[in-house]
Amino acid sequence: MSRNYVEKILRARVYDVAMESPLEQADRLSERLDNTILLKREDQQQVFSFKLRGAYNKIYHLSEGQRAKGVVAASAGNHAQGVALAGQWLGVNATIVMPVTTPAIKVETVRRLGGKAILQGDSYDDAYAYAKRLATEKHLTFIHPFDDPDVIAGQGTIGMEILRQHADPVHAVFVPVGGGGLIAGVAAYIKHVRPDIRVIGVEPEDSPTLERALATGRRVTLPRAGLFADGVAVRQVGKETFRIARKTVDEIVLVNTDELCAAIKDVFDDTRSVAEPAGALAIAGIKKYVAREQISGATLIGILSGANVNFDRLRHIAERAEVGEQREALLAVQIPERPGSFLAFCRALGRRSITEFNYRYSDRQDAQVFCGVELRNGNAERAELVQHLESRGFEVVDLTDNETAKLHIRYMVGGHAPQVTDEKLYRFEFPERPGALLDFLKGLSRGWNISLFHYRNHGAAYGRVLVGLQLDRSAVREFRAYLQTGGYPYSEETENPAYRLFANGGAVAE
Repeated sequence: MSRNYVEKILRARVYDVAMESPLEQADRLSERLDNTILLKREDQQQVFSFKLRGAYNKIYHLSEGQRAKGVVAASAGNHAQGVALAGQWLGVNATIVMPVTTPAIKVETVRRLGGKAILQGDSYDDAYAYAKRLATEKHLTFIHPFDDPDVIAGQGTIGMEILRQHADPVHAVFVPVGGGGLIAGVAAYIKHVRPDIRVIGVEPEDSPTLERALATGRRVTLPRAGLFADGVAVRQVGKETFRIARKTVDEIVLVNTDELCAAIKDVFDDTRSVAEPAGALAIAGIKKYVAREQISGATLIGILSGANVNFDRLRHIAERAEVGEQREALLAVQIPERPGSFLAFCRALGRRSITEFNYRYSDRQDAQVFCGVELRNGNAERAELVQHLESRGFEVVDLTDNETAKLHIRYMVGGHAPQVTDEKLYRFEFPERPGALLDFLKGLSRGWNISLFHYRNHGAAYGRVLVGLQLDRSAVREFRAYLQTGGYPYSEETENPAYRLFANGGAVAE
């Protein structure tokens, strides 16, 4: 089996459109993990993904009659671009069926590459069914995204390049897995030529198609596929890809969303490029494998498979990366509702940097604070921090692993507070450095009651804080005098319509 695929890979026609992507060392990550980490940079292909290899190889090997009739594919992303580019290069009419939910930029890219984009259905399954129907009705050749020998062979050229580029010992090659076309081709070649090298697949925890199939000995259909790593959001591994993988793949490592976001940040730190979530799977898998096996001094290769990430996803990725790196703890803390409580809580945290601080007055006795705290020693420090705060009399709930809290609740802390009277709202800026928030709160510790507080560290040079204070008429004059000497740039936001609509308290002092 492997010999047949090795021959197909050696004969694969990919370099008309694909380049031999570089194999680069990730210096920062290598130093952190005490291993040599090499990245196979498929994100540098002209469509920013490895998918053009298999698509082009498949279309190139069609008969003249098949080419003349045209091809059809179903995809919402990288496969679509690969098929469109191959069709443009070979003069073959390419129709791509995409879900109506596909971002406009991807639809436009397919059309720019000469493909005919048809929007059909709400999901990939809908688009797939329609594409298969078109293939039958119009006698088009369906180009499968992964479960086809020519597609598998095209992707397998990546494995061939890796062994040619790095002849020295390699402990393992880590490969992202969706439908299995990439890992089937890479594993078939590597295991035939260098059987000593481990081939390890990496999948999201919420889309473990190959992991489940290998565990049960047969293909399984997941009830649903996770959407974050949309490039591998497949409910069932391919028939042919599974046949190859069960004989050539050593194991599967599963990673969660936070670990994926941390891997995207690792790639950026080393390369200044932004991988898509599916593209960073291998790097997340390497980190998890090293932590589990406690290996050092080894050479580990990860296929950085793509960089087609929507810009609007970067905010979410950045938020989750610190948790994925175990550099941030998210805590719900109950403190007494009285002046000075914020300051006492910050003092209990010591010199740890606070990354987020959300609070809104809701009760006369107790206040609930949602906060993020920087960690330097991972989860061990997180447990110690919770114990330390509890020993100081604070009630603490650790929300770091709470998906609902991370996705939704952190943004919902607040709302109207009709019990609050005489509230004034101010926006401040201060230089971002360790202890800056604590210093800021010290300046406010003059008996003024804080009724609203929001802060999030965004890695910028200046921190931004929104503060609500209960100030009667005499306190307003005192506070305005403080503002003149406080040294912090500020603006009053009491009349801001967003505050008035969504977060204001009761009557405001004149």
